[in-house]
Amino acid sequence: MLTKTWLITGTSTGFGKSLATFLAQKDDVNLVATARHTDQLAYLDQYNHGQILKQVLDVTKPDEITAAVAATTDKFGALDVLINNAGLGYFGTFEESDRDAVRYMFDVNVWGLVDMTRAVLPTMRNQGAGIIVNFSSIAGLASFPTLSFYHGSKHAVEGISASLAQEVADQGIKVMLIEPSGFRTDWAGRSSQKAMPKISAYAQFADSIEGSETGAHHEPGDPDKAAAIIYDQVMNHAAELPLHLPLGKFATDTAIAKYEKSLADFKAVREISLSADQPEEK
Repeated sequence: MLTKTWLITGTSTGFGKSLATFLAQKDDVNLVATARHTDQLAYLDQYNHGQILKQVLDVTKPDEITAAVAATTDKFGALDVLINNAGLGYFGTFEESDRDAVRYMFDVNVWGLVDMTRAVLPTMRNQGAGIIVNFSSIAGLASFPTLSFYHGSKHAVEGISASLAQEVADQGIKVMLIEPSGFRTDWAGRSSQKAMPKISAYAQFADSIEGSETGAHHEPGDPDKAAAIIYDQVMNHAAELPLHLPLGKFATDTAIAKYEKSLADFKAVREISLSADQPEEK
């Protein structure tokens, strides 16, 4: 099998760490593992036989993005797969969320992903091939209380990715969205900021925010199994790569229920919708 070069953002913990660990043991993968502090990537040393590059990368810093892409192509001569995994969470009611905190979350979840993707596209276009895997969430498809701004960031990732997929389809580049539900990563723990309700009208949501912290690492999803699925899709099913790949029972059941209800809702108002148009010219 042809060796492919993968660049993954955010490999110090969570999905990124599971995926990097999985790929580091594959003979058909050159791995570029990134983190803001590369000393957090020592877990890869046991697998490194010259096919692994550790790279400092904060996706909110354009110069580090440029350097990471250049280092990848300098060492391996190609960049076949980009995994935009780096991301943050934020729990808080819409009214009480801290503007600066959620702005930074958008800088990581949305603009970091955008800038990384823009940086690799010239290489992929010149190759005439490439796969971009963007980590979204079930939160990019359905919405729940206390996650309004996180939802906003993931809905942005969904819309950007769907449009990008159409723009690069005839250039041999594929795009896939990963949409997990609860997995045993650090997302609900230290990778998420939490603003407890102070307005009495929102006191009912305090338990769910606290529960997100105490439930961290007890979710049903297994990130190691997710890593194996992503590898299999990219390496063995690239020709029919899905745009949407929800992972976990809650994710896929929620997505199906959401779109079935949305379809029914749209059909219910179709006649009203049609009445907003000018009459068709004969």
